[in-house]
Amino acid sequence: MPAPVPPASGEEFSRAGVQRYAQQWAGAMARLGFVPMSSAETERLLGVHVVRLARALLAEPFSADPADDVGRALVGAHFTDPAMLDWSVRALGTGFAHAVLPEQPDSPAVRHRIGRLQGGLAAGFARALRELTFSQQERISRSAWQARDETEQALRDSEARFRAVFSGAALGIGIADTAGRIIDLNQVFAEMLGYAVDELRDRQVTEFCHPEDVGPLAELYQELVEGKREAARVEKRYHRKDGSVVWTDLALSLIRHDDGRPRFVVAMVEDITQRYELQQRLRFQALHDPLTGLPNRTLFFDRLAAVFADGKPADRVGLCFLDLDGFKAINDSLGHDLGDRLLGVVAQRLAASVSARGHLVARMGGDEFVILVEQSGGPDEVIEVAEAALATVAEPVQVGDQQLEVSASIGLVEGTLADTCPADLMKAADATLYWAKADGRGRWAVYDAERGARDNARAGLAAVLPAALERGEFIVDYQPIVAMTDGSLRAVEALVRWRHPELGLLGPDQFIGLAEETGLIIRLGRWVLHQACAYGSRWRREFPDSRLVVSVNLAVRQANDPGVVDMVAEVLRDTGFPAELLQLEITESAVMATGGEPVRSLRRLAALGVRLAIDDFGTGYSNLAYLRRLPIHSLKLAAPFVEGIRSGDALAQVDERIVDALVRLAHALGLSVTAEAVETARQAERLQALNCDTGQGLFYGAPVAADVITARLRETDQGRAG
Repeated sequence: MPAPVPPASGEEFSRAGVQRYAQQWAGAMARLGFVPMSSAETERLLGVHVVRLARALLAEPFSADPADDVGRALVGAHFTDPAMLDWSVRALGTGFAHAVLPEQPDSPAVRHRIGRLQGGLAAGFARALRELTFSQQERISRSAWQARDETEQALRDSEARFRAVFSGAALGIGIADTAGRIIDLNQVFAEMLGYAVDELRDRQVTEFCHPEDVGPLAELYQELVEGKREAARVEKRYHRKDGSVVWTDLALSLIRHDDGRPRFVVAMVEDITQRYELQQRLRFQALHDPLTGLPNRTLFFDRLAAVFADGKPADRVGLCFLDLDGFKAINDSLGHDLGDRLLGVVAQRLAASVSARGHLVARMGGDEFVILVEQSGGPDEVIEVAEAALATVAEPVQVGDQQLEVSASIGLVEGTLADTCPADLMKAADATLYWAKADGRGRWAVYDAERGARDNARAGLAAVLPAALERGEFIVDYQPIVAMTDGSLRAVEALVRWRHPELGLLGPDQFIGLAEETGLIIRLGRWVLHQACAYGSRWRREFPDSRLVVSVNLAVRQANDPGVVDMVAEVLRDTGFPAELLQLEITESAVMATGGEPVRSLRRLAALGVRLAIDDFGTGYSNLAYLRRLPIHSLKLAAPFVEGIRSGDALAQVDERIVDALVRLAHALGLSVTAEAVETARQAERLQALNCDTGQGLFYGAPVAADVITARLRETDQGRAG
C-alpha cells in the first residue's frame, strides 16, 4: 500500500489555500445551478467542508468517510445539480492538493488518498441522493392521498438528478458487484471501450483487461473486497472493441452495506492513452540516438548494469568498442552533412548484421559504436561478432553522388562477470580500441591484461610527473665524453633520472616519452638545462683549463617550441655559463622533419654561440647534404653501428665500413664525430683507427653524479700541476 502522508508543519495544511479553494468552489456552485443561500453563506459552508477534506487527507489512519459525509452534506444543502458534483469531483482530483497541501501535492500517497476522497464524495453524494429519494418516497407514500402527483414528480426529478450525475460526468464511471460483474456504467466509460452501454452490463470486468493486467487487477479487486484496501488507483490497459488498447487512470472505491459488508465497487476511469504514448515517445527519444535511431549511451549503460545486476558470477560478457578510421577527414573534406549520412548507413548495417544475432548495438557518440554480447560463449564468439562488424562497415557506401570506403577499428573485451565490472569493462575496451588503431587500423584487438597493466602504469607515471618535478624527485647524472686519442675528458652529457619514491631510480627511457606526450618536457627540459649549466659554471670556475663542454639533450617538443632560444639564453645568463661550452643534442629525425626548410631556432641558437650536435645519427634520414646547410658542430653516431663492430665477424666489417664512411663525410663537412655505446677495448681501438674524435660509453665511464665528475677533474688538474 502507499506510504502514509507525512504531516505538514503548523496547521498541517494551508489556511490560505483552504480559503481560496472555498471561494472557487462557491463561485462554481453559483455558476452551475441554484444555490439556496447567499454567496457569503455558501463560502462559509463550503469552507467547513474544505477543512474536513483537508483533515481527512492528512489523517492517520486514513479514511474516506469524511468525503462521504461531505458528499451527503452537499445534497443536504441542496447542491444537487449534476454539474455541481461533476465540478466537485474533478476539482478535488486536480486542484485540491495543490491548494491545501502545496509542499507535496503530487506524491503517490497524496494521489492515492485523493482518489479515495473522490470516490467517497461521489458515493456519499449518490447515497444521499438515493436516501433523499427514498425519504421523499416515504413521505409521499404517507401523504399520497394529499399529493400523489407531486410525489411522483419529485421521484422522477430525484432519479433524473441521480442519473444526470452518473451519466453526465466527464470521467468514465462503472459500478460492479463483488464478483467483478458490471452492474452499470455511464456512456463515457462505454465509449472509452468502444461498446454500447447495454453490451457491457452483466459482463466481467476482466474480459476487457489486457492479458498482462488480468492477474494484478483480479488481485487488487480481491484486496478491496476482503477489506485490505478501501480504494486503489492504478494505470491499466483495456482492450477496445476494435482490438486497440486504451490506457486508463483507474480509481477504485469499495461501497459497503450499512452493516459493513462489501456491496459493490465504483470505478472512475480516465483515458490517458495520449499522455502514455507521449511518455513512451519521450522515453524513446531519451534512450535513442536521434541521428541513427540506435540505442544511445544511456540505454547501453542501463543494459550493461542490468547484465551485472541480474547475472551470475560465472556468466560471461563480451564487448566490442568500434570506431571508424579517418572519419574526421571525411567530415572536414566532404562536410558534416555527408558525414552524418554516412554514420546513418553504418548504423543501419551494424543493426542488420549484429542486432540480428541478438546483440545490442549502441552509438556512444561521434563515430563510436559499442556492441554488447550478453551470455558470451567465449572470446571466439566475440571475435566472430567483431569480424562481422568490420566486414559490414568495409563495404563501399554510396552517399549521394559520393562512393565512400571506410574501415573501422575494434577493441574486444571478454570475460566472466566475477572478473570485472561495468567501469573496468569499458575502460579496457577503450584502451584496446586504441591498440587496434595503433596496430594499423581496419582490425580488431583483444584486451591483454599485462599490456593494460603496463599502460596503466604509464598513465600513473604521467599523472604524477608534474608533482614529482615540484617535489624535486629528479636528479641529473653526467656521462663522460673523452678524446679517442688520449682518453682525456672533453665533455659530459647530462642525463636526467627520476628518483621515484616507490619504483626507485627510473631511467629517461621510462618517462621522457611521457613528458613529451603531456607537454611537461618543456618545464623538465628547462630544469635539466639549468642544473647542467649551473654545474658547468662551477667546473669552469674551479678548473678553468679544462674547457669542459656540457652536452644536454633537446627533445623534439622543445626544439619546436618558439621560446626555446629565449629559454636557453635566459639559463645561460642566470648561471653565467659560456654559450660556447654548452652543446645541445637534437635527434636526427627532429632536425630532418622540416620539409627541407632551415630550422630557424637552430640558427638563432648557433648565433648565441651554442654548439649543436645531431644525436643518434644514422637511424633517420642520414642526409649529410642537408646537414651542411645547418649550423651543426658535431655528429653522434647511433649506438647500433658502434655495437656492430664489437665482434670480428663479417657483419662487423660491414659496420666498420659504414662508420668509416660516416666519419670521413662528417670530417669533410667540418663536423666532429662522437661514437656512443663504446663498451669494449676493441671498439675503442677500431674507432680510434677510424679517426673518430670522441667516444662515450661504459668503457669510458657510466653516468655518475656531478661530484664524481668534479673529483675526476680535480685529479686531472693535479696531474697537470705535478
